[in-house]
Amino acid sequence: MRSRANIKGHPIHPALIPFPFAFLIGAFASDAAGAFMDRPALWTTGAYLAVAGVVAALVTAIPGFIDYFLTVPPHSSAKTRATKHMLLNLSAVATFALAWVLRGNAEAKPELVQLLLEAAGAGLLTMGGWMGGALVIRNQIGVDHRYARAGRWSEARVSSDDRTAVVAHSGELEIDQMKLVHVNGRRIVLARTADGYVAFDDRCTHRGGSLAGGTMMCGRVQCPWHGSQFDVASGAVKAGPAKEAIETFRVEVKGDHLQVIVKS
Repeated sequence: MRSRANIKGHPIHPALIPFPFAFLIGAFASDAAGAFMDRPALWTTGAYLAVAGVVAALVTAIPGFIDYFLTVPPHSSAKTRATKHMLLNLSAVATFALAWVLRGNAEAKPELVQLLLEAAGAGLLTMGGWMGGALVIRNQIGVDHRYARAGRWSEARVSSDDRTAVVAHSGELEIDQMKLVHVNGRRIVLARTADGYVAFDDRCTHRGGSLAGGTMMCGRVQCPWHGSQFDVASGAVKAGPAKEAIETFRVEVKGDHLQVIVKS
């Protein structure tokens, strides 16, 4: 199966997320408890948890960056939210790293400034986690919401030197199935209806949701984020909250291939 990168997200990312959260929040809790109760074993544990948390966060950031650049639809509300999520998490990790550097070694008792930095880092991490949850729940990043007979996710990147681009084989799609095609960096959805093949812009005009991750039914495509519906032949809005039509493209059958006429 081809990667469903722009909808499902990187499969490793959600599996790694609990580790930096547990380590860094545990580091702050151990340091605070150790300093309050004057227990060296606790603050030493906190120091090592901080190191483990920073390392785990850097490892988790790798698939996170992949998701940011390849999964989240560009020019969308999700991209803005994902940017804030990334900045909050990076700031949290940097704050914990600074607290550890100021501390000097694991056996040193954490001073007030280090505890305040860790408290700030824990707060930033919590805010970043909330933002990440909003990406999953509201923008469905990482959610596989395929509908009946949607088929396997299909995605391809093609280049074209002129106004046409070969995007698929003629029998590749069944009725109500879609394929996301990146044509010279532009995201275009190829779909098949009962009346034939259509192509339209992947971006919902409401908040920028990926229509390729939506639902095809009766000649309409529905955005997965807020339910806006568009006529896939004309691009006209059939149900809000979107108010502007999507751009459509002409599809031609050339032998065994389908090509899209990309407007300049």
